[in-house]
Amino acid sequence: MFLIPTNDLKKILTVFTRRIGLLFFSFLFFYFDGTGFSAIYENAQIGPNILMLVAFLVLYKRSVKRTRKLMIYAVIIGFIGEYLFSIVLGMYTYRLSNLPFYIPLGHAVVYARTYCFSKASIVNKYQKEIVRWLFFGIVIFSLFYLIVFNDIFGFVMTIAVFLVLINRPKDRLFFLTMYVVVAVLEIIGTAYEVWSWPDTAFGVFPILKSHNPPSGISLFYFLLDIGCFVMYTQFNSKTWKRFKYIRRQLKSKTI
Repeated sequence: MFLIPTNDLKKILTVFTRRIGLLFFSFLFFYFDGTGFSAIYENAQIGPNILMLVAFLVLYKRSVKRTRKLMIYAVIIGFIGEYLFSIVLGMYTYRLSNLPFYIPLGHAVVYARTYCFSKASIVNKYQKEIVRWLFFGIVIFSLFYLIVFNDIFGFVMTIAVFLVLINRPKDRLFFLTMYVVVAVLEIIGTAYEVWSWPDTAFGVFPILKSHNPPSGISLFYFLLDIGCFVMYTQFNSKTWKRFKYIRRQLKSKTI
């Protein structure tokens, strides 16, 4: 059920390290926008802005045409979503109560890296096995947060993630991987106090107690994915129609 041959497991881990592992390491630059470094250097947010812009441009240059378009869409939607959830709704708050420039760019980088990992041939070969491992790990993680930190809000969002994926089997690998990436991102970001979450959902619903950060926040990345998908189909209608035609042909051959 969970078994993956050793040689193929090494290949999967290599792909993960190259496309996502380095992303985890880059999250350490949150330190330069954290309360610790800002106490030393007042304009601490300049460093992460420059570093993320460089990382975005490098990744953009190395990506294929479709991934480049998705990255641009992710920046646009990331900016709108961050402004709505952070500034308007107060779902979480950044250190300076603003929207840092590097955050929307970071959404695009995270989206692109996770997308590339989920599309790798060796990863798709063992998609079912990897999904089972991710599901198992996420269940343990969310239960731990619920029991130890009384993170009801995060647990509810985790359940919502699973419910949404019931009817989206092709998206499970991408979104469960995204769940893990976002969880690491949130833990590091809040540890450096770059942003913080209120004790309850949106600071409004007392019944939904929340940890800082809540475990299942990747639920909101569904909006990012849906938004990127909609924008891609709208601005690349010919490519999308051709793709749907090819998919229909393949289905007809298998019937």
